[in-house]
Amino acid sequence: MGKLRDQMISDLCLRNYSPRTIQAYTQCVFHFAKHFRRSPDLMGEHEIRSFLLFLAQESEASASVRKMFVAAIKFFYRVTLNRPQEVERIPYPKVPKTLPDILSHEEVAAILDAVESVKYRAIIATAYAAGLRISEACRLRARGDIDSARMLIHVRAGKGAKDRYVMLGERLLVLLRQYWRQTRPQGLYLFPGQDPDQPITPASVYQVFKKAVKKTGITKHVTLHTLRHCFATHLMEAHTDTRVIQALLGHGSIRTTSRYTHVSAELIGRIKSPFEALSLEKTPARP
Repeated sequence: MGKLRDQMISDLCLRNYSPRTIQAYTQCVFHFAKHFRRSPDLMGEHEIRSFLLFLAQESEASASVRKMFVAAIKFFYRVTLNRPQEVERIPYPKVPKTLPDILSHEEVAAILDAVESVKYRAIIATAYAAGLRISEACRLRARGDIDSARMLIHVRAGKGAKDRYVMLGERLLVLLRQYWRQTRPQGLYLFPGQDPDQPITPASVYQVFKKAVKKTGITKHVTLHTLRHCFATHLMEAHTDTRVIQALLGHGSIRTTSRYTHVSAELIGRIKSPFEALSLEKTPARP
């Protein structure tokens, strides 16, 4: 499906999809075609349903993975092939709304302390301190993105190709200056990879992060994206306005941000049950 793949990539680029999404969508359609060993333009709704059932029942793919396949296939048939009728009745799978594990302030500090490299500590600290996706932290530019005069970080082309500003704290600025003095990074990016003209990859950072988590003995299920959840939850616990958190995270909808009101166990623990205000003639017996 060489020509169709090129056409799909062009269609995605024209609509400003991110490189990561373009790669994921084209891979999904490739696996769909590979499953039947036929070009996808020779198939339709019947094959699409059969493939999605295969993912759900035989491959036991998660709902979130299947949702991505549906999105990719819908785009391909609606836009690239201009055959929207093939996917009109294809539903998105219902994705369970699970709550992520949240690290305490002490646990975040322990992980950062376990990172020996000042470069990786600076990247991971930036992701948490500013609520950045790790890809956003990796792509920060050495000049122009860290505004120490206004104490702001300029995040370029975040999710949805949107720019935004986030806060630059004093402690983070000290760490970034320490990193700069010790490494003097060359090229465009603040955190360059092996090729100084390219940013460090999120995969490289994750390997260091995973080792640091193991070193601390923390048993919660945490990833680099967990730090973004922690950033939002810790701000929520500090009574920061939800609309401010929405702007900092770059969420398009307040509904996305509102999920953190359900995450904060500390906030829930502070709330008094109405039962506590009852005047009972008989006080509950102690066990």
